Amino acid sequence: MDWSAEAIERLRALWAEGHSTAEIGRRMGISKNAVVGKAHRLNLPARPSPIRRETGEATPRPQPVRAAPAAPRNTLPPVAVTTAPAAPPRVVPPPAPSASVVRPFPRMGAARACCWPIGEPGQPGFRFCAAEAIPSKPYCLEHAAVAYVKARDRREDAA
Repeated sequence: MDWSAEAIERLRALWAEGHSTAEIGRRMGISKNAVVGKAHRLNLPARPSPIRRETGEATPRPQPVRAAPAAPRNTLPPVAVTTAPAAPPRVVPPPAPSASVVRPFPRMGAARACCWPIGEPGQPGFRFCAAEAIPSKPYCLEHAAVAYVKARDRREDAA
């Protein structure tokens, strides 16, 4: 905005009347930020904060509480610690392959399984769909219809 001498005088007058920056902007047809910036550049007096209300009485600030010096600790003689021999580590066999285990996709041309999760991971009964996947997609026809929604369809559903 080009600040003409008339616009600056009007800004000074509205500022002196105590109007908010938003109100001055509305009356002058400019943004609130333009008013704030120009008022700052003109060194107009600062406004009181609408958040911090000044009261007639000054309220004393609470003094920070200082921690008392630590009392000397009672020192006890060191205690000998004996440890039991460690148990040998348990060997856990790897899980048997199943449909619930995610495997990398086989080479192109081979049948692939749908990777749609069914249930909650980590809970009993969690598995993957395992139906035949659509070529070039990780899901079967039914789950691909849910996973791949056209943007146009989403906008129509939102309306």
